[in-house]
Amino acid sequence: MTAEPLTRSELFVQLRKELFGEERSTFSKTHIFVILGASGDLAKKKIYPTLWWLFRDGLLPDNTYFVGFARSNLTVQNIKAECLPYMKVSDGDHECLSAFFSKNSYLRGRYDDGPSFDQLGTHMSSLPGGTDANRLFYLALPPTVYQHVSTNIRAHCMSSRGWNRVIVEKPFGRDLQSSQELSAHLGSLFTEDHIYRIDHYLGKEMVQNLMVLRFGNRIFGPIWNRNSVASVVLTFKEPFGTQGRGGYFDDFGIIRDVMQNHLLQMLCLVAMEKPASTSPDDVRDEKVKVLKCVAPVSLSDVVLGQYVADPQGEGDSRLGYLDDPTVPKGSCTPTFATAVVYVQNERWDGVPFILRCGKALNERKAEVRLQFTDVPGDIFGERCQRNELVVRVQPDEAIYLKMMTKRPGVYFSPEETELDLTYRSRYKNVKLPDAYERLILDVFCGNQMHFVRSDELREAWRIFTPLLHQIEREKTQPIPYIYGSRGPTEADDLTRRVGFRYEGKYKWVKPNTT
Repeated sequence: MTAEPLTRSELFVQLRKELFGEERSTFSKTHIFVILGASGDLAKKKIYPTLWWLFRDGLLPDNTYFVGFARSNLTVQNIKAECLPYMKVSDGDHECLSAFFSKNSYLRGRYDDGPSFDQLGTHMSSLPGGTDANRLFYLALPPTVYQHVSTNIRAHCMSSRGWNRVIVEKPFGRDLQSSQELSAHLGSLFTEDHIYRIDHYLGKEMVQNLMVLRFGNRIFGPIWNRNSVASVVLTFKEPFGTQGRGGYFDDFGIIRDVMQNHLLQMLCLVAMEKPASTSPDDVRDEKVKVLKCVAPVSLSDVVLGQYVADPQGEGDSRLGYLDDPTVPKGSCTPTFATAVVYVQNERWDGVPFILRCGKALNERKAEVRLQFTDVPGDIFGERCQRNELVVRVQPDEAIYLKMMTKRPGVYFSPEETELDLTYRSRYKNVKLPDAYERLILDVFCGNQMHFVRSDELREAWRIFTPLLHQIEREKTQPIPYIYGSRGPTEADDLTRRVGFRYEGKYKWVKPNTT
């Protein structure tokens, strides 16, 4: 007999109890959430909508106020009008929405100006319970102003009677040196428990599920190692190009934008040893141990690509990366990269971890794929493909195991199929929260498990900085690939060379959820 699913309100009551638990009195204090960069795209499209969803669902502490701060001459009404298209407001939500914006305020100021932050501090203290409030500062800003803003927060805006937490958005520097300088600056102002370096991929349902999948199931433990795993592929694909943001993207490139953070974080969760507990530092200790076992990436183990126009395409696909007017002429910035790294420890020695990411590819997809070794003693005449365990992060969250079974009917021949857990069909009544919802809620709760620690960041940059410097110093030319393709064929050659076997005959089909 299957238990009836909890209603939405029951789920939220249960979650609040789980989150706030015996510390409910802590959450009765006033909390002030400050959005620095309130006029920017990130605030408009992600942060304000996320705070609204958490407020609407009753997941924030009761006395929470929201303060926007930016250089623009705005009002709360301006912010509301800008954010509404992204807030998913239903017909019955308008009263609640009015209550949300009644708790909002906005101040105009300069990021390098002490008196502006003095005014911000005074404003926070004037809010109900503001002098004793817990304060959260979200830096939705370009890294160029982090130093001024963090210094001014420390000097003018810290609460002396509550806790203070600072959320920092990536990119956390451009290379090892700039990252170390940023970490040293933040470390001179705040302790590590104040700092929440946010990588939104760590808030995604299936990324968080990797730990439960690995350490909550007996069946995976004995095969999760070099004896059974032939290769691990971590993929991030987008079906669109830079779409007019080429000037920003060209400063960073696909390796800094995706590989050094999102894909490396997923690699850590796949490769790490079982932590002593689920406490944030126990988990992050194990992730750092993995990174310390990875040597800096060599250019010989990398394929770089840059998309060009599809002459047969339509719309954006008729424009290559260099056709974007915001991209410098002759730019060598890669929009695609495949890199092979090795975790040189007892569990994984010799197993290639293949990191693939790119823009303007044939589909939108992010996934983790473990390909297992061949079955020894083949009795089926090489008609069996390798087993694969796939964790699909987006879209259509799923876990499926590709396996061989007998073809139904009178035949006695093997056929490839899957054991499939597709979330949309299995959990029809469950709303999966947005990654930012989870992570911002974690900041309120003081849980740093899904945030990047300074030593973790240092090791990640150590792995990629020599490659990035070599590419930029030598102006390495990326291989052209057509908009909407799978990327350069040379990337497939590299993955084959290190042992990944791509059959190309089988495709996972999303189950019918109706």
